[in-house]
Amino acid sequence: MPGRFVWDKISAYFAAVLMVTLVVSIRAKGGRMFKRILVFVFCGFLLLNIYGCFALFVGAAAGSGTAVWLSGKLTQEFHTPYEQTIKASENALKSLKLEITKEAKEANVAQLRSQYSDGKEIWIDIRKITENSTRVEVRVGAVNPDRGAADSILKAIQRHL
Repeated sequence: MPGRFVWDKISAYFAAVLMVTLVVSIRAKGGRMFKRILVFVFCGFLLLNIYGCFALFVGAAAGSGTAVWLSGKLTQEFHTPYEQTIKASENALKSLKLEITKEAKEANVAQLRSQYSDGKEIWIDIRKITENSTRVEVRVGAVNPDRGAADSILKAIQRHL
């Protein structure tokens, strides 16, 4: 069975042939406005087919205000500057009475590490997306990630922003 790349090319070719057939038949009938709309819609679907998954496009358009649990990490994007998000994360850990055990900062990424009294490790990764937006990933526990604890830390960060 052909791979995904081959199916994408086949479907793009089929769509192009179908579009040319439609345009020729519309042109023969003189439907100018309909033709423009059809070409615009076709180009949009063709771009989605060539450059990625339509579901990913819809998910990105839905907004970034919701935290997402993926691979043991709770991730959320904030519309705040990078430095402000780092400071809010530090203050959130302090407000939860958690000591920062390790802190690493670079130009576009920072990591804060801490630990609960029961030994569960905490990782907070902060990535700069643009000048005014950041992505925060919180993971609690190495083997069995604790979503509830990660959620409480992420909410504490939100309160300090």
